Amino acid sequence: MKKDHAITFFYYPDIHAVAPFYENVLGFELVLDQGLARIYRIADNSYFGIVDGNRGHLRHQEKSAVLLTVVSEDVEGWHAKLTEAGVASLTEMRRGNYCDHFFFEDPAGYAIEIQRFHNPDVAKLFR
Repeated sequence: MKKDHAITFFYYPDIHAVAPFYENVLGFELVLDQGLARIYRIADNSYFGIVDGNRGHLRHQEKSAVLLTVVSEDVEGWHAKLTEAGVASLTEMRRGNYCDHFFFEDPAGYAIEIQRFHNPDVAKLFR
């Protein structure tokens, strides 16, 4: 069966405390505010949501074991923007085996990565 898109959800004890980070710092476009959840467009057909972990399907966990990766050709620009914003746990730019990337955390401690693939043939797979 055909799949149209996916939405990844992170659960928080208070979504109103983290919404400004996703909307103002990362600039994610708010598509739908459902009250207990807010869904953002990261890129064409790429969505991310924040959910009230007191009322949603799952409960907020003190320590997450999940990573949201945003793929962008402008990794350096993202790094500069997040450095200027004073984002928590921002690492230096790294050159890995497959990508240039860096990591940081949202206000509740969820891990996020911005990356760019080295190999143009691999990068094309994600466009």
